[in-house]
Amino acid sequence: MTYNSLFSVVTDEAFVDDTMAQAMAMASAHDAHLDVLCLGVDRSQTGYYYAGASAVVLQETITRAREESEALEAKVNKTLEGSGIRWSSETGVAQLADLGRHVAARARFSDLVILPRPYGDNCGAELEPVTESALFEGHTPALITPPKIAPQANPKRVMVGWNESGEALSAIRAAMPMLTEAEAVHVVIIDPPQHGPNRSDPGGLISQYLARHGAKVEIDVLSKTLPRVSDVLLRHASDIEADMLVMGAYGHSRFREAVFGGATRDMLEQADLPVFMAH
Repeated sequence: MTYNSLFSVVTDEAFVDDTMAQAMAMASAHDAHLDVLCLGVDRSQTGYYYAGASAVVLQETITRAREESEALEAKVNKTLEGSGIRWSSETGVAQLADLGRHVAARARFSDLVILPRPYGDNCGAELEPVTESALFEGHTPALITPPKIAPQANPKRVMVGWNESGEALSAIRAAMPMLTEAEAVHVVIIDPPQHGPNRSDPGGLISQYLARHGAKVEIDVLSKTLPRVSDVLLRHASDIEADMLVMGAYGHSRFREAVFGGATRDMLEQADLPVFMAH
């Protein structure tokens, strides 16, 4: 298994450099083709304008979004030209409420989507639905790249967040090309259940599965000594100097995580290392 087809979406020129650096590194390492969608987003709410103004405002906002997409493509093309990888780019325009359909339609025909971190300073409202659309509607794993870090195409030390969920297992399977090449894979389990079929050997079956694929596995059993699971994971990632984190995305509903929080949202807000996610 390898990544033959990579896909990325850019909606803001501020994130082009970091996202394309990671995408180029992945494409080069896996001899993959990279497709980039330069998406101009119409963020207007046409229902809030006075009668008769909606058509005029809509035309202006769409024109502005089209100009933004063309500027994005020009920057992406300049970045990718001479990179030595196979790539293509296209422009598109979508309203904020409808952009997920455009992202999912392209993501579903790729092996991996590479995206900027959706939360943080200067992050637009469109980044969250782009990420969720790739994971949910596109059914494609995503590699989330935080700003200002070195690209990680062949991470040497990978940390896997394991909670026996289907989402975590999907992420592990999707990340297998990188896990088998890593020098060490740390399967991290936080507060394993005291009662259950795996209580005497937490992480044993998933470690056996990874080892049979050739991964060099270590099991790290941790206590939840901090308020949030994400805090424990990020502290451990720092302690072992992990290059990448692999975890399942949205074990709870997106609405619940948006309102009450969750490990996925917390990780996407705080992580300062690449996070590989699948649902």
